[in-house]
Amino acid sequence: QKKDSQEICFIPDHDYAAFIKKHTKSEILPGNFVRADGIVLGRHKGLIHYTIGQRKGLNLSLGSPAFVTEIRPQTNEVVIGTGEEVYGDRLYANRLNFMAVPEIEGEMEVFAKIRYSHKGAYCKIRKTDPDQIECKFYEPQRAITPGQAVVFYQGDYVLGGGTIIG
Repeated sequence: QKKDSQEICFIPDHDYAAFIKKHTKSEILPGNFVRADGIVLGRHKGLIHYTIGQRKGLNLSLGSPAFVTEIRPQTNEVVIGTGEEVYGDRLYANRLNFMAVPEIEGEMEVFAKIRYSHKGAYCKIRKTDPDQIECKFYEPQRAITPGQAVVFYQGDYVLGGGTIIG
């Protein structure tokens, strides 16, 4: 299971790492940058410094652009890949809240936003469990991140949403 990434947008200077260090008693441990297959590419300065889709500030020289494609808290690894690997066409979400309809039955076409700054994209959703939904985008989307909110729209109305789990 992936650990949630909690967005803390209220930090005025956007220095999330400094805020976390100051307000928690957790030690921030360095770890390895790895490829998806586990090959070590270098060292990172602690998971709190990275987000999925990040390209800048990695301090890796690989000869081509490198992006964070996954964060593995269990092993303290940051997975590095190509720009194409940052894109996905599917997500799963839980902690569902559908206020505009009593129940999702079968597949439903909706417009979805996967973070505040996302322009949104059309997709089909369907329930996979009582509190889980699968969302299949028609076109791959950049940096689908566990812990972030997904919000579904029908026209100008919010249909509902949930928390991305993978």
